[in-house]
Amino acid sequence: MIHQLNIEEFLALSKEHLTFDVRSEGEYNYGHILHAVNLPLFNNEERKVVGTAYKQQGKNEAILLGLDIVGKKMGDFVRFAQSQIKDNKVFVHCWRGGMRSGSMAWLFNMFGYEVYVLKGGYKAYRCDVLDWIGKNFRLIVIGGRTGSGKTEVLRKLKEQGEQVIDLEKLANHKGSAFGSLGLPPQPSTEHFENLLAEELKIFDVNKRVWLEDESKSIGRVFLNLNLWKNMVASPLFVIDLPLNVRLERLVADYGENQMKGLEEAITNIKRRLGNEKWKNAIEALHAKDFAQVADITLYYYDKAYDKGLSLKETKELFRFSFNEGDIEEIAKVLIAEANKKYGN
Repeated sequence: MIHQLNIEEFLALSKEHLTFDVRSEGEYNYGHILHAVNLPLFNNEERKVVGTAYKQQGKNEAILLGLDIVGKKMGDFVRFAQSQIKDNKVFVHCWRGGMRSGSMAWLFNMFGYEVYVLKGGYKAYRCDVLDWIGKNFRLIVIGGRTGSGKTEVLRKLKEQGEQVIDLEKLANHKGSAFGSLGLPPQPSTEHFENLLAEELKIFDVNKRVWLEDESKSIGRVFLNLNLWKNMVASPLFVIDLPLNVRLERLVADYGENQMKGLEEAITNIKRRLGNEKWKNAIEALHAKDFAQVADITLYYYDKAYDKGLSLKETKELFRFSFNEGDIEEIAKVLIAEANKKYGN
């Protein structure tokens, strides 16, 4: 039997069962439901060929061409499903819940599987994602100059039971010219939003959510406009740490194993540093004087951050000065202040 499910039903039931995304691998790689497995009815090239036929020759010719392509692969589809399905249920979706998911649902149903199809397809999922990101969560944003340990503070807050979103972790980027070093490739902006929404779904909308102060983009990933508007209007807790503490943290983060990447990153901000500072930073890098490299580059980043801080729209900006980078102590102070100002 074939069942049609709305997005809420589909997501609730499919997580415990095999879910096939039958779009092309290109569509899937750009963005997908997190637990879905890609089983393309048409691969990238085949999809292009069928689409061209549809435009140039019409719907019926495109369908016939599609049947010629898919007919040869039907047995492989079923064999793969048989190797993966642990029970008699399989969940299927395509882009809009149309012919691709309908064809695969028919095939699996013919072999006796209980098939569940997502009404509206991946497009319905994207609407659900954007709805979650657009919800008015009670945000508290953590700011501070580069090397202030904001990411570590977020981790400690999470350990203390706070609701936390690590945007940089989701984006695979630390938000600066050096931000991609040692990290996997970034997701598309679309899939970043998918990852973000899945985390938001487990939160209590009545409780606060902590996240890091970011610009409109994290590397090549762009923040959703609704989320951005919520962030800039939310309370901002700025961590102030001495330069030597920040330098020590940065040296630990970016070490000798990333020499080539560090040189490329420094060169990327050459214009902002100025030729003399750039040259000095490269010489310090080659001498493996990482503290000096960090000191030179922080001149640019501190200046840029302070300027951005002066332009913040929020009316609730609070600064917290610490002599040492004790992450546990910083997290404790921020929680106490948040409780005092806004309740638990």
